[in-house]
Amino acid sequence: MTETLTGYVRACALTDIPDTNALAVRLGDVSIAVVRSHDEIFAIEDVCSHAEVALSEGDVFDGVIDCWLHGSEFELRTGKPLSLPATEPVATYPVKIDGDAVYVNVDNPIEQES
Repeated sequence: MTETLTGYVRACALTDIPDTNALAVRLGDVSIAVVRSHDEIFAIEDVCSHAEVALSEGDVFDGVIDCWLHGSEFELRTGKPLSLPATEPVATYPVKIDGDAVYVNVDNPIEQES
């Protein structure tokens, strides 16, 4: 059963998210990487904008997730690429925590700054 919280869909439990990696979650048609970094939880599109591989299989460090295939890095808060070969951002999504549950709003990605 899918639980909802005002436009948000339950993605996982806080305890499911590894401390140094991401958790791959499928919410409807959207693949999300749920990530813990510096005691914050982020939801980012789980597809590298360069090579279309899962970002959830990369490393997480200092608010950044890297693509394991070619080394592109993306800022978790904005989805902005920080290194080549990626040049396009990936979507990021609003997150709410309710008790031990992590909820993500996949219908309203966070607006990218130009």
